[in-house]
Amino acid sequence: NLFPPQHLDDDTVSGSSWITENNVEHSLSQTTKTTRKPYCGYKQQTLSKREQAEQESLLAAIQWPKPPSRKIAFVQSTDPARSDFMIVKPSGFFKVGDQLEVLVRMKDFQGKLKQYGGDYLQARIHSPLLKAGATGRIVDCHNGLYRVFFTLLWPGEVKVSVSLVHPSEAIQVLLRLREERPDRVYFKSSFKSGRYSETTECNVCLPGDLPVCNFTDLYTGEPWFCYKPRKLSCASRISHAKGGYQKGLLTQEESLFFQSDVNIKRPILSSGPDSVIVKPKAFTDSSNMDRAEDPTVSPSGYYYEDEWRSRTHWIHHFNKSDDITKCLQGKVIHLFGDSTIRQWFEYLTAFVPDLVEFNLGSPKNVGPFMSVDLKHNILLKFRCHGPPIRFSTVFSSELRYIANELNGIVGGRNTVIAITIWSHFSTFPVEVYIRRLRNIRRSIIQLLDRSPKTLIVIRTANVQELGPEVSLFNSDWYSFQLDSVMRKMFSGIAVHFVDAWEMSLAHYLPHNLHPKEVIVKNQIDAFLSYVCPLQT
Repeated sequence: NLFPPQHLDDDTVSGSSWITENNVEHSLSQTTKTTRKPYCGYKQQTLSKREQAEQESLLAAIQWPKPPSRKIAFVQSTDPARSDFMIVKPSGFFKVGDQLEVLVRMKDFQGKLKQYGGDYLQARIHSPLLKAGATGRIVDCHNGLYRVFFTLLWPGEVKVSVSLVHPSEAIQVLLRLREERPDRVYFKSSFKSGRYSETTECNVCLPGDLPVCNFTDLYTGEPWFCYKPRKLSCASRISHAKGGYQKGLLTQEESLFFQSDVNIKRPILSSGPDSVIVKPKAFTDSSNMDRAEDPTVSPSGYYYEDEWRSRTHWIHHFNKSDDITKCLQGKVIHLFGDSTIRQWFEYLTAFVPDLVEFNLGSPKNVGPFMSVDLKHNILLKFRCHGPPIRFSTVFSSELRYIANELNGIVGGRNTVIAITIWSHFSTFPVEVYIRRLRNIRRSIIQLLDRSPKTLIVIRTANVQELGPEVSLFNSDWYSFQLDSVMRKMFSGIAVHFVDAWEMSLAHYLPHNLHPKEVIVKNQIDAFLSYVCPLQT
């Protein structure tokens, strides 16, 4: 690779310095390690030196440890059933605010200790009777051992749960698919003129030397291609939809690393006690609330009695619809992204009686959608992000990029914007996602520059239920990697975060791509607490 990864100071990578540079200095076209197919849009990106340096630093930050050799036999891969964890000093004296450390030991199917890292784990502490829970921070020691650190945030009996999401051997397969098979979800467009119509395949990247329609966006440079219809012109495109999912992606041996009851999201049990008793703090200490918002604080919050409590800002719980109406009075709320932020639109429209959906005649689940409260002058809108998006069917005229939409918003103290964009990018190389966020970030910085009082909130990714199929397209590991990139790229900018990741992982409900209503309500509470901060 021509560009060695540079570890940059954070302030050079984020913040409003981005805006001053309008791609003045262009570096060489980006070269990537793997050989790419001809029509890949990310192959043709020209990055400025600063963009190149940021991209290198982001990719370096999410590098994942590899097994010692490419071919590891299944029996030598990680077996969660034979692995175990132990609480360090389980009978120690713990009080609220203390750290709890847990040691996880990985073994293979022959019961041998693993000698290398790279397994993807998830961990949480919880007290079921209190409906309390929080996530843990996992450190890979690269020798088959993992240390997990929890901050004890409430008193009582606190139980530890650790699970193996994927063994390191499976992560290598996911990495291979991400680089070599960005076509494993494919899309299609319909072209129509009079009574004649054709449908062709579309993607960020199209193999082969058939003629294509280039739908690359003129403003953002976001690449998108469809094979050219036989008889119709490219201009006759009327709609976009998901085509489907490729089958037969794995070898027989690789598929053994993806078995629901064996090594996908399986619990790892404790070799000793799996809970500790936590005593209350001697005095109430609110100093930890004074911290500025930091998307990397871990954990960013915790559940107590099924209510999310943030450690970075006060959350008001909007249990009455009147409270929401009061908060949103006179405001325009724009929700941009995928179906996980459409859930916010649906929740608010259902919960607030005066907020009535105005029927725009949009396709179900796709949008755009709009709800109006004329009495209190509230406008709530949802629009999906641009391709790649696995929705069926989006009209071409409604296929808009978030960056361009933001450029069309005046902004100001009565404008609220919430964005989520992650799930539909998990099948592509990370550069595709970085480019999308770079464009959105540029538009956000410009918007905040012209209207500093505009409120912008980013909803993070969340965890979901995984099986052998879903893992290849939408694994939590893919989401986790994208989410890490997103948090880095938006740190140091005046945006707020709703940590949907921790809110889905810390909760007792089973993981779900579309979290259940109690979790959505907590996301909305966190969101509205930015819109209407408690006047303390």
